[in-house]
Amino acid sequence: MSGKPLLVTCGLPYTNGPCHIGHLRTYVPADFYVRYMRRSGEEVVFVCGSDNHGTPIVISAEQEGSTPRVLSERYHEHFYETFRRMDVVFDRFGMTDDAMNHETTRSIVERLIENGYVYAETVSQSYCPDCERFLPDRYVEGICPHCGAVARGDECDQGCGQHLEPGEIKDAICKICGGKAEYREQEHYFFRLSAFREFLLDYLPNLRGTSTARNYALGWVKELLHDWCITRTLDWGVKFPGRDDLVVYVWVDAPIGYISFTKEWAQNAGADWKDYWCGDDTRVTHFIGGDIIYHHCIFWPALLKGAGYGLPHAVVASGMVTIEGKKFSKSRGYVVWTNDDYLDQGLPADYLRYYLLSYTNHTKELDFSWKVYAERVNNEIVGTLGNFIYRTMYFAEKEFSGVPDLAPRPEVIEEIERSLAGIDALMRDYDFKNAVDAMMTLASFGNAYIQNNAPWKLIKEDRAAAEQVIADCLQIVKALVLVFEPLMPDAMQRAWTMLGYEDNVADHPIAEATEPVGARPLEKPSTLFTKVEKEQVAVLEATLNLRVEQAKEAAAPKMPTVSIEDFANLDIRVAKVVSAEPIKGSKKLYKLVVDLGSEKRQVVSGIAQFYAPDELVGKDVALIANLAPAKIFGVESRGMILAAGDEASLLVPLRPVKPGTKIR
Repeated sequence: MSGKPLLVTCGLPYTNGPCHIGHLRTYVPADFYVRYMRRSGEEVVFVCGSDNHGTPIVISAEQEGSTPRVLSERYHEHFYETFRRMDVVFDRFGMTDDAMNHETTRSIVERLIENGYVYAETVSQSYCPDCERFLPDRYVEGICPHCGAVARGDECDQGCGQHLEPGEIKDAICKICGGKAEYREQEHYFFRLSAFREFLLDYLPNLRGTSTARNYALGWVKELLHDWCITRTLDWGVKFPGRDDLVVYVWVDAPIGYISFTKEWAQNAGADWKDYWCGDDTRVTHFIGGDIIYHHCIFWPALLKGAGYGLPHAVVASGMVTIEGKKFSKSRGYVVWTNDDYLDQGLPADYLRYYLLSYTNHTKELDFSWKVYAERVNNEIVGTLGNFIYRTMYFAEKEFSGVPDLAPRPEVIEEIERSLAGIDALMRDYDFKNAVDAMMTLASFGNAYIQNNAPWKLIKEDRAAAEQVIADCLQIVKALVLVFEPLMPDAMQRAWTMLGYEDNVADHPIAEATEPVGARPLEKPSTLFTKVEKEQVAVLEATLNLRVEQAKEAAAPKMPTVSIEDFANLDIRVAKVVSAEPIKGSKKLYKLVVDLGSEKRQVVSGIAQFYAPDELVGKDVALIANLAPAKIFGVESRGMILAAGDEASLLVPLRPVKPGTKIR
């Protein structure tokens, strides 16, 4: 344990939309870590806040006829309340648009200017002649100059992930009106990031946290570092010193929010914020998503160094979240909303906290599946942890009316100590998945211990021996409650009360796990955890599937209406498949021969992935018969087989129809 206090921060949630479980991949592990470190004797301050500036918030506010401040306040309260419901508890949860952050940001930028790390330069900036305005960041979309993917103005978020400077994007389109943008010159201010390359090469190898953060950042720094434009042409944001027409780029004032929120906490706590941000031995740990490593491991340390502040001690970057095996996407419906889809359905925060931390390594991609969620809850939380705690306390209350006045066996204490030491090493190495697994292994040890010693049998022959077994098991229960509290605070507080304690379990060090429980009466225990039933899983899956289908319908291009005369020009007929064979070199195409009554035709159809050839022979299908002939994969096709959906469901008549019958 270091003498310096530990400051833990989380990447700031953006106030232009509600909380989803992708957000929680950052905040739940951070809260788990903070609770654990406090219970291990560390002095920890936990700060976060909402990110209120930047073009997306301005655009969202304009679209709903509101103001950026009103929008930000609404979603700020939403995140604050959602975090509270998820038992993520910050010492300070501020706003980057509050006065403290405006003041702190300007002060740091002024110091960077004084130190020679900021300079002015005239640059080409996207401008919309129709809207008569410059187009910073997400007001413009176009093509990434590095990889060719569709990108927004400041970042290639769909492709290579590169940060983009004003004027870099190709084929710029205005996001406001959809018109073609042009480039016009304007003076902006740049941060000399290139001057910090040697510093970063020296600093990053010693940065603690997850190896992904450190290694990705080193890879970028070893390439050429470009200076960053740190101003934008917006009214909303922190005004750049001396320029009323420019605001500071959001990726400057957002991380500075960590300092501002620490100042706000310190004012209320009577502490000195400089203990956390100034000097060579500061212990700042950032929990972030894997998509903002560049900002936190390259830009942010350089900015702090240039302004004379202490540097981050560790950066803990999480992997991304997928939904039911699909890439997370709000627009495509692959999203699980924290409130609507989870908490408001009566599901416990403890269960989701456990899933997020136990499913996989923190740096790897985490897939959220309702079926897997239910399996993990039912088998591990209910079946292993809950089962051991309940059966131990039930037997203790029923047979002995409370906790026996006996010391636990030395071998039980040794097992608890061994387990806690392993968990502690894993937690300090940010290996949360294996730490949680080690916690559950202790619960499995408890189950095996009570099962092997069978006190329900032993009590018939040797009551004293059975009493000793239960004393041992209650000691394991105490250890489990203490060590699981950072992960599942609600359930463990209830378990602590069932153990006969009247205070808060969070006020007790984990090291007390080996101190005897002490003789005391016990009430009849209640069930700590309940299973997630199959019927509820089916409802939750149906909700997600409906959202995906609705998103597909919303995204589907709207076809123009056609007249009856236009439709009459299509000659659609029933055709019977005579033969079907694969086309060499293609996995998707079949060469079909179909009978139209008056003639037989050759048709190429892309249904090979969904039907075997013998499934098609003899089947009646719908065919556009007057489609112009075309060569597909070198094979002539005279018509088109009609099929519906992504899995090519063939359209077939309900009753027998002669080949060649016209469809009207």
